[in-house]
Amino acid sequence: MAEIAPLRALRYTAKAGSLENLVCPPYDVLAPGDRETYLARSPYNSMHLEVPDSYPQAADLLNAWTEQGILKRDPAPAMFIYEQEFSVRGETLRNKLLLCRMRLSDFSENAVLPHENTLDAAKRDRFQLMQATGCNISPVYGLYEDPKRETRERIERLSMDTPRYTCTLDGVTHRLWVVNDRVVLGALCEDFRDRRIYIADGHHRYETALHFRNWRREQGLPGGEFILTGLADLHSAGLAVLPIHRLVHGLEHFDEAALLKQCEAYFQVYEMDTPPEYIETNMDALHRQAKKAFAYYSGGKTWHLLLLKDEALMDRLCPEQSPATRNLNVSLLHKVILEGMLGIGAESLAKQENLTYTRHFSEALASARSGESQCVLFVNPARVKEIREVADAGETMPQKSTWFYPKLLTGLAFHPLDE
Repeated sequence: MAEIAPLRALRYTAKAGSLENLVCPPYDVLAPGDRETYLARSPYNSMHLEVPDSYPQAADLLNAWTEQGILKRDPAPAMFIYEQEFSVRGETLRNKLLLCRMRLSDFSENAVLPHENTLDAAKRDRFQLMQATGCNISPVYGLYEDPKRETRERIERLSMDTPRYTCTLDGVTHRLWVVNDRVVLGALCEDFRDRRIYIADGHHRYETALHFRNWRREQGLPGGEFILTGLADLHSAGLAVLPIHRLVHGLEHFDEAALLKQCEAYFQVYEMDTPPEYIETNMDALHRQAKKAFAYYSGGKTWHLLLLKDEALMDRLCPEQSPATRNLNVSLLHKVILEGMLGIGAESLAKQENLTYTRHFSEALASARSGESQCVLFVNPARVKEIREVADAGETMPQKSTWFYPKLLTGLAFHPLDE
């Protein structure tokens, strides 16, 4: 099963300035203009490493910052308690993670399991960055089960005092406690001996790290066997999974009336005369009722609610899939509507030729209203339990199926791969 360990992290010193000006989101969630915004905050902002002008530049900066005392390697191994405090639709949530290093394990070993497919281009980019820097710049986000609440109780005890670091970024408050007591570290490591880790976020980083580990082995080089990871209890009330909506565009023979007529074969189709701004509220209510439903919007004053008629439909259409995968809202959407009715297949999905994604409700509405998208399909998020069940079945979900919020910050700790 999983193996975790403390690390001698490379961290910012007081000489670097305020932590708010040094941290940034991971590379794969940046909106246009975000990179420039973070670069401008400080010449030492971690964005200079996360998305550098070039890979050699990232390596040069890492070395220069270390020589200048901007970054300093921890003298002894440590783990970190990492808390995120944030709001989702008016509710304040707190999620606590254990930031550590985790031994890389091939998926076939069933110690670390994925739930999403990956794209080669992103993995090439991250591999070149790892080769240049010899470092994990941003962490992977993993989930674990803690039925006896042993780790949760340890984490709570270890984070009762004042955090070592606190910063607020984009409405999320991040707090960090340093844990370097050897006995406590040993107990935390022991907690995970019989546990499986589910990748919540960072599939590309994890697969890249596997490739990098294998490459180092081939070169006869030590290190590269572990990856920087933030681990959260998958039953935590502070876990938030948000929806990712589908934007359809560029279809040559798109016919809205024909599409909605086709939908009637599988869905109850209701034309809704409430403002489209109410889509989110309606979808939330259906999610609480565990209904399989989508909202369709093409930019006008009305929108359509699609409510599945037959819960056994996917059993007939996809008998080769596990019940866990067949039961997903997003599997139904992709199989029946995107692929079956609109003809957007796997190749087109991979290239994002006719389908793009947004996690922002207002952005989805605006895309339809401007005509940039021919239509938008609003989908409810998967539950953490469903994600775990898909991973346990050895299967993966369609791309962009999950959005764990908030993302783990880049820049709280870097992980040199010589350990």
